[in-house]
Amino acid sequence: MTELLTDAQISEALEHLPEWHRDGDKIVREVDFPGFPQAIQAVTRIAEIAENENHHPDIDIRHKKVTFSLSTHFKGGITGNDTSLAQEIDTVVEQFA
Repeated sequence: MTELLTDAQISEALEHLPEWHRDGDKIVREVDFPGFPQAIQAVTRIAEIAENENHHPDIDIRHKKVTFSLSTHFKGGITGNDTSLAQEIDTVVEQFA
């Protein structure tokens, strides 16, 4: 799953990830959690998943607003690893948002 996705494949994947959008060579989602504790709990859970998969998102935490950015840096773009992790992030977000 570490081959770069084509533009068409990325567009198709984003159809199943409605909260995500493409920003150049990455996909991005912003989440506004109910509060800071929920944001940190979600980020902690996502960090555990990312560590287990050895695929780490860029995460920007601004109080209760968290931005997740996914790109496979060593490939220079978006791969199936990114879209797969995006789905997992969505599942975690549903538990805390």
